[in-house]
Amino acid sequence: MRTLYWILDEAGEPQPADVLTWGYWFERASKDRSRIVAQDRDERDGTKDVMVSTVFLGLDHAFSNGPPVLWETMIMGGPLDGYQRRYSTRGAALAGHAEACELQRRAHKRRRKAR
Repeated sequence: MRTLYWILDEAGEPQPADVLTWGYWFERASKDRSRIVAQDRDERDGTKDVMVSTVFLGLDHAFSNGPPVLWETMIMGGPLDGYQRRYSTRGAALAGHAEACELQRRAHKRRRKAR
């Protein structure tokens, strides 16, 4: 049977968990922000309307065969609002975060040229 609930251990590695353990961990990790892998704001031109955020989801979003999908990067605001990618490893999530930041930089540059 596939494990749905996951928590991060002290070393930041995902570990399967039962629903009660997951619930307690998720509440604490949301409050202390330890679920956040990386967050960057695009503050050029004095605006703070775009955020790139990568977090540990705590729930397996694979819903099929293969490794669990436990991390997610999203862009909120700006022309790429709603961009989303999910990953099976923290390393892939960090690389995906950097890629999303670069996509946002390019979109900002295109938007500036269009003005």
